[in-house]
Amino acid sequence: MPSDAKRRRRAQNQPKPAPYVKPELPESHPRQSEFSFDVGTRLEGTHARTGTIHTPHGDIATPAFITVGTKATVKAVTPEQVEDTNAQAVLSNAYHLYLQPGPDVLDAAGGLGSFMGWHGPTFTDSGGFQVMSLGSGFKKVIDMNGPGAPGVDAQAGGDDAVAPGKERLANVDDDGVWFKSHLNGDKHRFSPEVSMGVQHKIGADIMFAFDELTTLYNSRGYQEEALERTRRWAERCILEHFRLTDEREGKPYQALFGVIQGAQYEDLRRKACSDLSEMPFDGFGIGGALEKENLGTIVGWCAEVLPENKPRHLLGISEPDDIFAAIEAGADTFDCVSPTRVARNSAFYTDHGRFNLAGRRYKTDFTPLQEGCDCYTCTHYTRAYVHHLYKADELLSHTLISIHNIAFTVRLVDRARAAIEDATFFQLKEDVLAKYYAGTGDPQGR
Repeated sequence: MPSDAKRRRRAQNQPKPAPYVKPELPESHPRQSEFSFDVGTRLEGTHARTGTIHTPHGDIATPAFITVGTKATVKAVTPEQVEDTNAQAVLSNAYHLYLQPGPDVLDAAGGLGSFMGWHGPTFTDSGGFQVMSLGSGFKKVIDMNGPGAPGVDAQAGGDDAVAPGKERLANVDDDGVWFKSHLNGDKHRFSPEVSMGVQHKIGADIMFAFDELTTLYNSRGYQEEALERTRRWAERCILEHFRLTDEREGKPYQALFGVIQGAQYEDLRRKACSDLSEMPFDGFGIGGALEKENLGTIVGWCAEVLPENKPRHLLGISEPDDIFAAIEAGADTFDCVSPTRVARNSAFYTDHGRFNLAGRRYKTDFTPLQEGCDCYTCTHYTRAYVHHLYKADELLSHTLISIHNIAFTVRLVDRARAAIEDATFFQLKEDVLAKYYAGTGDPQGR
C-alpha cells in the first residue's frame, strides 16, 4: 500500500521526486574547533551533568535555561534587563526573522546579537516548528494530545491534521516546504539549503538543522517517513552549512545542531539519534511530539545514544517538573516562551506555584511578587502596584512580571546546576516540587 504522503502527491499531480543518492559527508570542518563543549560533573545513576558550552560570544554554563526572544526581542523586556536576570543566552526564530525584517537586514547589522543589542551567546531554531504549526492553523502550539484524548475527534486528526476552522498554509514534500506567510499570505519556500542560508545571515552562535515536525496525530507510517526525510535534510543542512562557512570567511563560526524527531516511539528516537550521531553536527536538539509524562523517558533514550562530548538542547520546556525531569535525563540546555507569555496574562511564579496578579486580593498587597527574590521587580515594586498596572492596561505590567518570571526560571536552573555539583540534586528536586505543586492557593505557601 502506498504511504499517505505518496497518495497525497499523486492526488495533487506532483512529480515523483528524484531517486535519493546518499551524499558523501566530510568528517568535520576545520572551524568547528571554534565551538566546543566540556563536560563537568556527572550525577551518579542519571544522565544529568554540568558542563560549559564555548561559543564565539561567550560561554554557557550548563544546565542552562535559554530565554526566548522570538523576533530578536524578549517580549516587553530590554536586552539589559534580560542580562540582569542572569540569563546566559537568547534564542530567536528563523521563520519570524526571515519574514520580518529579513535576514539581509540582520546580516548587514553584524548578526542577531549586534542587531538587538545582546552581547552574549545566541541561538536560532530552524523555523520548522513555525512553518508546520502555523501552517496547520494551530498558532502558538500544535495539539499534542492526539486522537483518543478527551475532547479530540479521532476522525479529525491524521496525517493532514489542521486546526478546526483553519486552512492549511504549509505543504511538505521531499525537497522542502511550501508555506504561506501568516502575516500577509505571501507564498514562500523553505528547504534545508534555504534554512541554512537564512540562519547564516541571522548569525546566531548556535543554529538548528531544518527538520519536519510531526504531531501525535500522525500515524506510525508517517512518523517513519518524516524521520527519513529529516535525516536526508540533515545531510543537506551539513553540506550547505560547511559551504556557507567557507564562503562567509571572517564571520564568527556558527555551530549546527541536528534535530532528533521520532515522536514517542523508542525505536524511532534511538534510530534518529544513531543516524545523526554519525554526522558532523556540533550538538543536538531534541524536539517533536511528546506527552509531558514521557518527557524524561524520551530525553533519556536520546542521552543513551547521542555522543557524550556534544551538548543536547531540549526544545520548548519551562515548568519546574519538566525542568528537573529534563536535566535528570540528560538535557544540557532548553528554552521556552512560557515565562514571558504567561506574564502578559498577569501570571507570576513563586516557590509555592504560579498565581495571577489580576486577582482582587492583590489590590492592597504591598509585598514583592516573591519574598526574598532579588530580581529588579521584587526589589523595587509590590504586588499591589503591578496589579494596578495590569488592571489599568499599562504595558509596564508585562515588563515587570516578565523580568521576575525569567529570573525565577534562570535561578531555578542555576540551583539545579549547583546541586549536581554538590550531589544534592535529588533533595533540591524533592523540596522544590513539593512546594511548587502543594496547591495551597497562597503565594506564601500558607
